[in-house]
Amino acid sequence: MMRALTVKHLAAAVAAVTVLAQAAMPTSASAQAAAPAAPTVSYLSEGVAAIVNDSIISTYDLRQRMLLLIVTSGMQPTADSLGQIERESLRSLVDEALEMQELRRVEKEQKFSIIAKDEDIDRQIGRMAQENRATAEQLVGSLAASGVNPETLRAQIRAEISWQRWINGRYGSRLRVGDDQIEAALARQNAAAAKPQYLVSEIFIEATRVGGADNAMRGANQLIGQLQQGAPFASVARQFSAAATSATGGDTGWVTGEELQPVLLQALEQLRPGQLSQPIPVTDGVYILALRDKRAGASATLVDLKQAAIRLTATATEADVAAAQAKLSALKPLIKDCSNMESAAATVSGVIAGDLGESEIKDLAPAFREAAEKLNVGQVSDPIRTQVGLHLIAVCAKRQDGGRVPTKEDMENRLVGQQLAMIAKRYLRDLRNSATIETR
Repeated sequence: MMRALTVKHLAAAVAAVTVLAQAAMPTSASAQAAAPAAPTVSYLSEGVAAIVNDSIISTYDLRQRMLLLIVTSGMQPTADSLGQIERESLRSLVDEALEMQELRRVEKEQKFSIIAKDEDIDRQIGRMAQENRATAEQLVGSLAASGVNPETLRAQIRAEISWQRWINGRYGSRLRVGDDQIEAALARQNAAAAKPQYLVSEIFIEATRVGGADNAMRGANQLIGQLQQGAPFASVARQFSAAATSATGGDTGWVTGEELQPVLLQALEQLRPGQLSQPIPVTDGVYILALRDKRAGASATLVDLKQAAIRLTATATEADVAAAQAKLSALKPLIKDCSNMESAAATVSGVIAGDLGESEIKDLAPAFREAAEKLNVGQVSDPIRTQVGLHLIAVCAKRQDGGRVPTKEDMENRLVGQQLAMIAKRYLRDLRNSATIETR
């Protein structure tokens, strides 16, 4: 995601333009002798940077992508970071080449359009500009001022939109998250609400993607150096992280210790809000964590309820109870959620509906408490017998200490999103394994 192009970042990008331009420019011996000492960085000469199957990635493409990454990540081009930026830029270009080749193959075979059109790119650039409180023209002008050809950004956006569209279109409608999976995830979420929680951002350097564990550790140390110098965590995560959270700037949201690998939890427990971890090696790579906030577990769960009820005294006959039970059992399927409880209840004689308001679950009557603990937001109970009647209760909302418990739909969307991210990662890995890739 494009970020605001400050004077500092433009200056860094201009410096990088100079370095990259000098790398491709022959220099006489006398000029070299007169020039001040500069960091020794090996760069490719003008020509071919890589060949991906039959597609060529030029060194111009590579330098342009490096400049775009510098501007969007806020990283400073140093002798160490330029090498890392070059490697990450080349990996991104190779991945995008594989994705676009696959999409063109699918379009040709299946005779329908997948690849994003120019108007799709324009809309995305407009959204990016709006996020930076600028116009699209100002954003493109800022890029041009830092030496980035606007087509470099357009090519990156086109690949991102097209690939996501294909993954969502091909697999999104096929994925089925079972009610048992959703209920289990919600149960874990609800149980976790009573435990310490951490608001975390993450960067994951995948070892296989960067050539091994040593390279992953070196890369993580370089990124930490850039972050400590002021590079925004979210921007760096979007460009360098291999985790699914890279799309959201590394934001994991609130998590509990049970959701984390033990080594990551151990690192978080040593941090105060606002602090950055050291590199954390794991089996398949290295993590960098930023602890944004921490809170104790919720001491109370509050629930907002509505009810539909039939009055019955404690001494009501079995026949009266059975009749009321039949009415409420017939009414329950008509209640979609809290929004239509009153209107649905009005269609059944003898049923009174009303809002019970918000209460702590522990303060509810035992029968209501048991139902409220089990139900998710939007669900309706079976008929509940009390001393004063027979009741259906619907859960309109739940929250803990100001936090909101996800609805069933929220959790389903989250689980589907996680599955799609894994599918996209495996798909690209298979394309990479079957491709002929030559780097120069």
